[in-house]
Order: sequence, then structure tokens, then C-alpha cells
Amino acid sequence: MPKMKTNSSAKKRFKLTGTGKIARNNAFMSHILTKKSTKRKRNLGQTSLVAEADLGNVKRMLCIGK
Repeated sequence: MPKMKTNSSAKKRFKLTGTGKIARNNAFMSHILTKKSTKRKRNLGQTSLVAEADLGNVKRMLCIGK
């Protein structure tokens, strides 16, 4: 049986935390930043966790066991 291949786009976008959760970057930070407030841009720059509903799909892309 061949090895499972990790999804290349997923491994660039997600990181595994020390407690086993999956961290992700927030969207809406690449352009059109003039109309967004400083507070909103500051909070969008921080990482957040993947939602519970999406965990299965992300784990499958990263070849992480459930």
C-alpha cells in the first residue's frame, strides 16, 4: 500500500499546536486595508483555531489520524 500524500496547499496554511489543535490564519488581510479599522486589522493578523465542523476535512488533508 503506498503512503498517503499530504495536501500541499493545506500544509502551507495550517499548523498543529502543542495541544493537538489546528491553527489557521484569518482571511481578509491581503488587500483593501484602508477601509478596515486598525483594531480589526490587528485582530485579523492573529491566528485562530479551525472550527469543529471543518476539523475532519482539514485532518484528512493533512493526513492526521482522528
